[in-house]
Amino acid sequence: MQPIPFMEHCGIRFIESSPGTIRLEASTSPAVSNTRGKAHGGLLMTMLDIALGCAARDAVEGAISFLTVDLHVAFLAAGEGELVAEGRVLRAGRNLAFCEGEVRDSDGVMLARANGVFKPLFPR
Repeated sequence: MQPIPFMEHCGIRFIESSPGTIRLEASTSPAVSNTRGKAHGGLLMTMLDIALGCAARDAVEGAISFLTVDLHVAFLAAGEGELVAEGRVLRAGRNLAFCEGEVRDSDGVMLARANGVFKPLFPR
């Protein structure tokens, strides 16, 4: 897998991958927190975008990358500490992949939920 510089900048790490499912983790720190010391919504959204997009990658044979076409995120709770995002493919075709996922804290509390549509890119 090609490195994603922004992922490294945010401190996001891959922890598990199976066909159509990806799990990532990140720890809150001052650099990725809001003014209340909780995980910034941008961190949660980035975790979801990467998790869903990478799950899609594994579901479309021959795709080398994906473009986010649409991403809807619902923020459900504020969180801190260790965060885990999971992305899953709902349906994937040659032109679009539909995915869903969530971010939870170490107690299993769901902090954010997302649905996304991703466009595969193929070598020329």
